[in-house]
Amino acid sequence: MANNTSVTPLTEKTLTPRSRVKWSHVIIYVLLIVLAIICVVPFYIMIIYGTHTNAEIASKFIFLPGRSLVENYQSMMENVNIWRGFMNSLIISCCSTALTLYFGALNAYGFAKFNFKGNKILFWFVLATMMVPQQLGLVGTFRIMYLLHLLDTYASLILPAAANAFAVFFVKQFIDGTIPNEIIESARVDGAGEFKTFNRIILPMLVPALAALGIFSFIGSWNNFMGPLVLLFSNEKYPLPLLVQLLQGYYGTNYGVQYLGVALSVLPIIIVFAIFSKRIIGSVAIGAVKG
Repeated sequence: MANNTSVTPLTEKTLTPRSRVKWSHVIIYVLLIVLAIICVVPFYIMIIYGTHTNAEIASKFIFLPGRSLVENYQSMMENVNIWRGFMNSLIISCCSTALTLYFGALNAYGFAKFNFKGNKILFWFVLATMMVPQQLGLVGTFRIMYLLHLLDTYASLILPAAANAFAVFFVKQFIDGTIPNEIIESARVDGAGEFKTFNRIILPMLVPALAALGIFSFIGSWNNFMGPLVLLFSNEKYPLPLLVQLLQGYYGTNYGVQYLGVALSVLPIIIVFAIFSKRIIGSVAIGAVKG
């Protein structure tokens, strides 16, 4: 007896909602993988080119590591002490981040929990400073540091970090949404002063916001180029971005050395982002939390 069962072709109408969802997930994953490759390839090429000679880089596209890493490193160290610049960047970035976090949180706490006259006007004025390009602020910073005799010192780059309008805004949003007034009132009833209340009670509660803000502040300070260029004059105090710029002056056509210098300056940022990427992504929603 012949089997008259017909096979229905697989069309869009025969796909179940569950199968459609699976296919949509596959498409999304494929697009995300392609996007990740597009973002990663430039960094990979930068690191790979640091291991090749200038002639190899100029002659063809290279995707595999070369054998000139040691030679490029020795050529770079002959005129530029990249590790001294690494330490300079680390000192400046860590100290700047610490000042940004503490004073940004302190100012945000004042705006969020103290209802003084002109609170909103002053807060909007602080936010308005975010619209001024950072390069224009360097003119005033240079003048102030000149009067304080702090030019060509780490302090000229570290001290301005205490006045960070974005940090005030970011932390204030977090305080408004997560810290009730009852906690502060209880501390005052127990006899705690304002600074003790902030340092012992409020500051530990701000750790999620400060952790995310600290990552942004550290990366911004590490990549700062204009500030050190204007405020520092001694090569031994230059951070990594300026030393990488000097490589272009010493080696006008030696791209292998330049790529190696850029790779060494960017590598710490890549490591920080890879370790704290979840914190960075989660920080996008922190400022939007409302009680």
